[in-house]
Amino acid sequence: MQYKNLVNGEWVSSEKVIKINSPINNEEIGTIPAMTKEEADNAIKTAKIALKKWKNLAVVERAKYLYKAADILERDKDIIGNILAKEVSKGIKAAIGEVVRTADLIRYSAEEGLRTVGEIVEGGSFEAASKNKIAMVRREPMGLILAIAPFNYPVNLSASKIAPALIGGNVVLFKPPTQGAISALLLIKAFYEAGIPAGVINTVTGRGSEIGDYLIEHPMVDFVNFTGSTGVGKRIGELAGMRPILLELGGKDGAIVAEDADLEKTAKDIVSGAFSYSGQRCTAIKRVLVVEEVADKLVQLIKIEVEKLKVGNPFENADITPLIDNKSADFIETLIKDALDKGAKALTPVKREGNLLWPVLFDEVTLDMQIAWEEPFGPILPIIRVKDVEEAIEICNTSEYGLQTSVFTRDIMRAFDIAKRLEVGTVQINNKTQRGPDNFPFLGIKGSGVGVQGIKYSIESMTKIKSIVIDW
Repeated sequence: MQYKNLVNGEWVSSEKVIKINSPINNEEIGTIPAMTKEEADNAIKTAKIALKKWKNLAVVERAKYLYKAADILERDKDIIGNILAKEVSKGIKAAIGEVVRTADLIRYSAEEGLRTVGEIVEGGSFEAASKNKIAMVRREPMGLILAIAPFNYPVNLSASKIAPALIGGNVVLFKPPTQGAISALLLIKAFYEAGIPAGVINTVTGRGSEIGDYLIEHPMVDFVNFTGSTGVGKRIGELAGMRPILLELGGKDGAIVAEDADLEKTAKDIVSGAFSYSGQRCTAIKRVLVVEEVADKLVQLIKIEVEKLKVGNPFENADITPLIDNKSADFIETLIKDALDKGAKALTPVKREGNLLWPVLFDEVTLDMQIAWEEPFGPILPIIRVKDVEEAIEICNTSEYGLQTSVFTRDIMRAFDIAKRLEVGTVQINNKTQRGPDNFPFLGIKGSGVGVQGIKYSIESMTKIKSIVIDW
């Protein structure tokens, strides 16, 4: 099937197309347009024209479109979920669940937008001479938001940018991931069917290597909201210049396991956190730092849980499914080889068929191994034994990333103390690292991102303050 882009309220094709094949079996799912720079220019211009009317709508009027789109999305959850599962090799139950979660996110965005209010600031609270001055502080839209989404959650992470932007009065130029674009375009179809005014959402498909830089540097783009790799995020920061950005980047999320942790629960949480969607998540647990005195027991418990994982077809709800492409599998293989060459012990079989990798659990991982530091984005988990929690904190804080860390201990006051000292955006106490729920703040520091997401925080990030001062 030939899918099209939504530009100024119409579905349009391009002269060139990109074939989208399933990572599961290489089946062709459809084609998407490979837009030219001139076509992208047209989409941007029509968005700017639409901005004036859209931002002047009352928030309650904008909210109606979001509510309607959410209902349509939920109605079509099975259709979209099936395409999503094929397109990014995600378990069918999880794929449908992503669509439902996205509908909830859009509704909550509308509700949060209705709750977003300004404030009155009294000058007299600072100095007597300004007692007759008041400032009316309002939030206004940034303008044209360039939203760039990743392959791993092509519906949810697209909507997490689009819905808060729209309710804040912005218009959106949406660049979906190439692999994942069909699912993302079906999300946009829900907004289209909801009657969103022409030009308020325009889509631009094509390879990021060909049009990505052009879109980011475009002088008519007012804000860039991106989820993807740290390398690309750094380049966006350079290209964006003085314009505001919101970046959700990579992570090397650790799980610190103290000697007093509930090891049975910890093992289950670690395996769920590490291997869900084959580890292709920025918030996946990517290394375990366990105190030596309980390491042997924890390793055996984790091994038992890993051996329960089902490997295979997403439509059979396998836990470990084919990776997004062979390039990803090749990279993980280099990490595996490096670890084995340097003395790591593989506790599960190292096996690959095409882009399908069986889950690998490594023990006795040392800090000279690449897998101790690099983000694999796949089903591989290293265990690093430490003498105490202090050493674990030091290793975590040495990372170039700062997304999340899990802390497992029965001592809640100790957990809070560890959390305070960790250089990350979020600390999960006695649970796996994870993104949601979507109303929580989600952020990374260092190489893991810029700015704060989460529905309320995304609205705030994509709106700007205007202060109107009255002297009466």
